[in-house]
Amino acid sequence: MVWADVPAELEDDFNKWYVEEHITERMGCPGFLNAARYEVVTTGPKHLAMYELESLAALESPEYQKVRANPSDWTKRVSPDVIGTTFIRNTYEMFLPDKLSDEMAERGMAPALQIGRINIKPEDEDGWNDWYNDVYIPNYEKVPGVISGRRFLAVEGEPKYLTVYDFENENVSKTPAWDHQRTINPANNHWQKTMLHLPDSPGIWRKTFEL
Repeated sequence: MVWADVPAELEDDFNKWYVEEHITERMGCPGFLNAARYEVVTTGPKHLAMYELESLAALESPEYQKVRANPSDWTKRVSPDVIGTTFIRNTYEMFLPDKLSDEMAERGMAPALQIGRINIKPEDEDGWNDWYNDVYIPNYEKVPGVISGRRFLAVEGEPKYLTVYDFENENVSKTPAWDHQRTINPANNHWQKTMLHLPDSPGIWRKTFEL
């Protein structure tokens, strides 16, 4: 996942580069399943690019290493690590669910995402993970408009945990059904208080481009 803010006067060129060159180039590498761009709705950097990979090995393939080592002139000019006033590039490994279903791999990227970037104190971690996996995610997946809930561990970057809810639209978590699940389980109040969210977390992004 790559988050970025870029200067307004460079945004048109940045967007054009992403959709005409960069994502196509990445998706030509082995192990890249899906990719899409998103724009912020609530909090967080404006631009988000999310790539779904078969495994971390996709980032070690000769094809991927070649395109990274040989950036185009356009990439050198407008890549987010060059012009970004905010630039976050994190890599994650999914652990909930524990494997990628064929349906997930083939469905493409969600129209909207709600993303939580979270740390937890070590003494709370085991109980918190049990509750999150067995209670919190399954209950939110019952809400109309929720496609799925997934959890990831950071391999590169911080914080340690990432939660991604795939939504049918950007307003799913504003509904009474979502609010109902927030307090439906007696354990929710306790474990919600243990989560150490980043200041802009959770945030919502809407999809703007997918091949």
